[in-house]
Amino acid sequence: MHQSPTTLTRPPLHAAHVELGARFTGFAGWSMPLRYGSEAAEHRAVRERAGLFDLSHMGQIEVRGPLAPAVLDHALVGHLSAVPVGRARYTMLCDDDGGVLDDLVAYRLAADRYLLVTNAVNTSTVLTALRQRRSAAATVSDHTAERAIIAVQGPRAADTVEAVTGAEPTRLGYYSAITVEAAGHPALVARTGYTGEDGFELFVRAEDAAGTWRALLAAGAPHGLTPAGLACRDTLRLEAGMPLYGFELHAGVSPFEAGLGRVVAFDKPGEFVGRAALTERRAIGAASTLVGLTAAGRRVPRTGDPVVRLSEAAEPEQVGVVTSGAPSPTLHRPIAMARLRADATQVPARLGVQVRGHTEPVEIAPLPFYRRPR
Repeated sequence: MHQSPTTLTRPPLHAAHVELGARFTGFAGWSMPLRYGSEAAEHRAVRERAGLFDLSHMGQIEVRGPLAPAVLDHALVGHLSAVPVGRARYTMLCDDDGGVLDDLVAYRLAADRYLLVTNAVNTSTVLTALRQRRSAAATVSDHTAERAIIAVQGPRAADTVEAVTGAEPTRLGYYSAITVEAAGHPALVARTGYTGEDGFELFVRAEDAAGTWRALLAAGAPHGLTPAGLACRDTLRLEAGMPLYGFELHAGVSPFEAGLGRVVAFDKPGEFVGRAALTERRAIGAASTLVGLTAAGRRVPRTGDPVVRLSEAAEPEQVGVVTSGAPSPTLHRPIAMARLRADATQVPARLGVQVRGHTEPVEIAPLPFYRRPR
């Protein structure tokens, strides 16, 4: 739905993006930089050097109190009470039927304090659900408007973060976080990201965001750091086979249909919302599965395009739908993720995607499409 620019929330870094000549887009009620120049150039910068992203549209919800670990064990599918202080876990919020309401990252900042980073479109959904599922000994508060998130992603990301914080970020374990000073301001630095590259996310106060952003830009200049927008973030996550809420994930699918059943902690003690439905879905098996597709031609499969099984003896039969698709700057060919009927993934199935009235032959490819060099 089109949103008037006057109705969109501007992140704390809006003026900095204007200075850099950003082209903006409305996303989940926010005015965010789509790109600063060439989307492909920004994508390549992240793969080859480093990219700088503003992620301040992501929700930041804190859960505190003596029963915070138990509340999150009940509210989410993961075993959050088992997460050590200073570590993070990817998890999901599901409904009673096992449908995914959001996928999020939970950081344990103290024994009785967690930070949940949610998809922007679902911040209010997560906030409401957690408040409904909490006990009196836990508080749930939204800090999105008070803070900013700045991500540095790519092979040279650590060099930039080290120059600004004085810390050695490579000593920080993956999915770990530490509080440091960045450009003279307090910041939570986490070794997390959504690009398929090594990288870091800095959580800072809104009033410190501009100074931290400019310090990162200056420190990263010798390493080829490039400001990057949401457009290349989408192609980066697609190459890395990472799901996006509203596309690969939504309330109509469970973690199993998304190929993410591993995040459901059935072995944790006690009940959690959706346990019974998810137990049943695990037992009967997923009716559909998420796969990668590659095309040899120039037509690009896009979200919603039908996936068909090809046969010389019959008309094409629809067996699935594309959830996300784009030209891959790294692979130099169209790629897509699609949800297919379980029987349609059996080799040697001949598949095609119906793109604007044409049937484009595709092949199933293992996910992720891209893995960073180790």
